[in-house]
Amino acid sequence: MQLFESIKASVKVIVADIGQGFFLITHSGLALLGLAVFCFFLIFSTQTDLRDNVEVQLIDWLQNRHGLDFGFSDDAEAVDRATAVDPRDLTKEQAAIALWLSRKYRVAPEPLSALVVEAYAIGKQKKLDPTLLLAVMAIESGFNPFAQSTMGAQGLMQVRTEVHSEKYDKFGGEFAAFDPVANLRVGALVLREAIDRNGGLEPGLRQYVGAGNSGEDGGYVGKVLAEQQRLQDIANGKPVSIAAPKTPADDGLVDLWDKAKNYTTVTESPSQP
Repeated sequence: MQLFESIKASVKVIVADIGQGFFLITHSGLALLGLAVFCFFLIFSTQTDLRDNVEVQLIDWLQNRHGLDFGFSDDAEAVDRATAVDPRDLTKEQAAIALWLSRKYRVAPEPLSALVVEAYAIGKQKKLDPTLLLAVMAIESGFNPFAQSTMGAQGLMQVRTEVHSEKYDKFGGEFAAFDPVANLRVGALVLREAIDRNGGLEPGLRQYVGAGNSGEDGGYVGKVLAEQQRLQDIANGKPVSIAAPKTPADDGLVDLWDKAKNYTTVTESPSQP
């Protein structure tokens, strides 16, 4: 009996010592953990780059772990929606045109290269010279796909969307007017119809710009044809300056001549008998 009591007392002492030791270890460990956490947050709050990196990694982990979408996911397909082509992938003729237009209109060569390729494709389909389509875009919008006139003409080819809305149906609706390729295709169709309806290129261009009835196009047809000629020269390997020569309309000579014709001419006095 005395032996049992002795063993029981020894076990109690051992358990008490173990418990006390465990408490001390745990207490010290928690103190060290608290100190580490404090130091971490102190550094974390003062290091912006570290904080941003941790936040990004945490968000990525949560998205991968739980399939959550916080709106920060990558969009790897964005490049497929971009209207851009490497000029080096074009033919020599097309690349020369794209780079010249890029310099003249201060537009990146990659999107212009895509438009040049599309102009050649749609031009062949609609039996239109691709340089004509490019010249129309140059004069109409300066290759700004978001351009809009006071009359409601929109996009690269400045098509009256409200008038030709049905032509955008197969592209998803009227907002496709601001998609460069869709606008070019619709504009080419409208131009082809105008040329066929009026029996020739020049009257077709006048109707396209809205001057079919009056015949007064403000020099539009001359500007388009002059730009087309420059593009054809470039395609044929001829050097062409990006500073286009002024036409009589640009210099105001046409207006001056029209005003002069309104003045009464001086006639000779009848001879006296």
